[in-house]
Amino acid sequence: MKRTMLKVVKYLFLIVLGTILLIAAAGVLLYKSADRSLPEITIPERVQEVVQMDGYTSFGESVLMKSQGDLWELHLKGTPSERGFAMGNLCRDMMYKQEKAFVNEIRRMIPSEGYLRFLKYVTIIFNRNLSSNIPKEYKEEIYAASLSCSSEFDFIGNAYERQLNYHAAHDLGHAMQEYLLVGCSSFGVWGAKTADSSLLLGRNFDFYVGDEFAAEKIVSFVYPESGYRFASVSWAGMVGVLSGMNEKGLTITLNAARSVPPIASKTPISIIAREILQYASTIDEAFHIASNMDAFVSESLLIGSAIDGVAAIIEKGPKGTHLFRSESDMIISTNHFQSKEFLSNPKNRKSAESIEGSHSMYRYLRLEQLISELTPVTPAAAAVVLRDHRGLDNKEIGLTNEMSINQFIAHHAVIFQPEKLLMWVSSSKWQSGKMTAYDLNRIFPNGSVVASPLRAELEIAADSAAINIIVPLVTEYRRGAKNIRDAIKMNKELDSSALKRFLNINPHYYYTYELLGDYAKMSGDTDNAAISYSKALELDIPYPSTREEIAHKLKKIKR
Repeated sequence: MKRTMLKVVKYLFLIVLGTILLIAAAGVLLYKSADRSLPEITIPERVQEVVQMDGYTSFGESVLMKSQGDLWELHLKGTPSERGFAMGNLCRDMMYKQEKAFVNEIRRMIPSEGYLRFLKYVTIIFNRNLSSNIPKEYKEEIYAASLSCSSEFDFIGNAYERQLNYHAAHDLGHAMQEYLLVGCSSFGVWGAKTADSSLLLGRNFDFYVGDEFAAEKIVSFVYPESGYRFASVSWAGMVGVLSGMNEKGLTITLNAARSVPPIASKTPISIIAREILQYASTIDEAFHIASNMDAFVSESLLIGSAIDGVAAIIEKGPKGTHLFRSESDMIISTNHFQSKEFLSNPKNRKSAESIEGSHSMYRYLRLEQLISELTPVTPAAAAVVLRDHRGLDNKEIGLTNEMSINQFIAHHAVIFQPEKLLMWVSSSKWQSGKMTAYDLNRIFPNGSVVASPLRAELEIAADSAAINIIVPLVTEYRRGAKNIRDAIKMNKELDSSALKRFLNINPHYYYTYELLGDYAKMSGDTDNAAISYSKALELDIPYPSTREEIAHKLKKIKR
């Protein structure tokens, strides 16, 4: 009997060892097969220098200047490689700050250096075909820009690999949307819904990787050799498009849809958006481009078109592309698909069923409510919509609640009037700051990179009440939440006044009570833990899974 058991253990050991070796061999094979080639680009014949001029900085034909507040204007001209060289040389310091902020946030989430090094290889394996899924033009631009990257972060990969991977970070953030990385809201109105009957669009880009990452935003004005000139809002080093409008009055914004974690990369959605913005002038042209490019996460692309006079949504996923058109003079995009083609597909039943129970539908209904209250909508009214932090019927649901239109995490907010080629871009904090007006008519027709597109008389004033009262409370609340989480982790006692202050800052938010319940449980105060968990369950919670988790904590306390 003993000998038989030894044989069984021996066989099991060999099976486990063989499996580990097989997985390791597969990993090595995948790593070795990754496309790590560098694009061939044309190095400028003469050495160009960054030149400081009166009010702006130039590199070749491209220009960088301070716009308003934390907004910069970047005007890029030339071939793809020339545009990339210009971006890298003009934005070198900002690219370093962006990368440092991004890496610091990753380190905060994953403090283990060993695991970070491991993730480097996992990322290379996952993105092994990323380069082949990005059009040559954009690879050249990304590579030329990457030549200005710092070597400080080479432990992640070489500069070009890092920049490619950062272009896919947005997609991975969407795939992990339940982990508080994204939750964008956007809308389009026209006809009777707007003050002048023309098309008007608004969006919050809720991609959050820390406040430092959003400290400096760039409004890029790109003058490519082929395709249409366009403006987009993003950050230094980003060649893809997140929110933008081209000279034909075609606009595009990105909104995540529920997506299963991808097993391999395809084309980053920001690159698909870039292709659309540079080469499409109508909704049908945008749909044609989207249909011919493969994405690896699900995404809604809200397209506004001055030529069509309306907006539509391209629902793009790994298994298909569908066009959703509204039957009214309003269209709303939060984080779920709406087309009949998607909802009628049996394979999408689980995702369709999850819509009603998600904060995506809640935000959809809140947008619908706000637009109805503010009709006819003006650009200033659109800003009111994007800044709203309350729930349905103006209910207080707590600051930073994911069920809000304004969760105080937006990298930027933007408003478009495509037929007038006007766009408004928010400045910090979040979308509460002043919204600067840009008029593309002032620069694109004559190709001037030094003429100002600013329309100071059209700017939308900051929400002073939010800036002076709410924003400081949100900042204090997040700091307090971190202190409590750290105390729980270290089994450390906090002053009761700090806990009371934390409660008073945000008393309508379920997470306030969940966290206080966790702290009370750690302290052995099961009675107060139960009271806090019970209170949390009475409030508005964005995910059914979160409600179930809190209910489970309460049940364990009561045993």
